[in-house]
Amino acid sequence: MTLYIVLFTSVISVLAFSRPELMYRLQFNPYQVYHRKEFYRLISHALLHADWVHLFINMLVLFSFGTAVERYFARLESMDMLRSSVLSYLLLYIGAVVVSSLATLKKHKDNHWYNAVGASGGVSAVIFTSIFFAPWQNLLLWAIIPIPGILFGVLYLVYSHYMSRKASDNINHDAHFIGAVYGLLFPLLIDFSLLRTFIDQLFGI
Repeated sequence: MTLYIVLFTSVISVLAFSRPELMYRLQFNPYQVYHRKEFYRLISHALLHADWVHLFINMLVLFSFGTAVERYFARLESMDMLRSSVLSYLLLYIGAVVVSSLATLKKHKDNHWYNAVGASGGVSAVIFTSIFFAPWQNLLLWAIIPIPGILFGVLYLVYSHYMSRKASDNINHDAHFIGAVYGLLFPLLIDFSLLRTFIDQLFGI
């Protein structure tokens, strides 16, 4: 499923690079969502990216962590703790894309000029679901420095919250933060008893 999402997103993003009308139609514009009821934009903006670097980084991270999450979900399905690993993965990713956009929708619903693109909310959720199942597995900070996933998660949340309050760049840090929290909590929506799994992994029980 991860591969299909990566491929589909990449195709739409590349097409939109040279087609401004496609970018305009699919990007997240809170004004259009709220006042003209174009609710599809809450999802469609995740198919777009600002440039090649933005697209490459998001899709590389999504593929790396998404395949791991698929394995975790498949294991839960084999243990009868999950009805459908594919459906759950889609709910994780698409649900995060939507939920992570709601704060921005509320903040900018009357701003006709605000636009956002990118799958970062969904990607953040996938990363944090992976951290939930393997909190001490090393991640590569800046693709170089190994750091335990749980420590990376804490730093990521603190940084996203700080940058959101600072509002000094064009990055939607609210979406990053909310998507991450959604991803961390999502396994508990599958089965709350997985909290014990997280605690056992976290404290090495």
